[in-house]
Amino acid sequence: MGKLPEPNDIPPWVGSPEVLKEPEVFQVQTGLVEAVFGPDGSRIPFVEQVGTVMLQMKGLETSDVAEVMVYGSYLCKFQTKWMLQSVA
Repeated sequence: MGKLPEPNDIPPWVGSPEVLKEPEVFQVQTGLVEAVFGPDGSRIPFVEQVGTVMLQMKGLETSDVAEVMVYGSYLCKFQTKWMLQSVA
């Protein structure tokens, strides 16, 4: 798991800092990341605001898989993870 985001990086719709302690983590092929989130991640702010979550992505060095971390309330994390996995 990655480090916690800085307080000034947290979008206002995420809510309290307690929701940042246990992100929902899953992996997606890096080729699908651009298809889902647009070139250079241009759709990430839209997905974050609609899902009332915060996303962080990290490419894994040893494979062509990216790790996606979803921060937010339990229900919002679950819904966003389900939606992203369905699209991917």
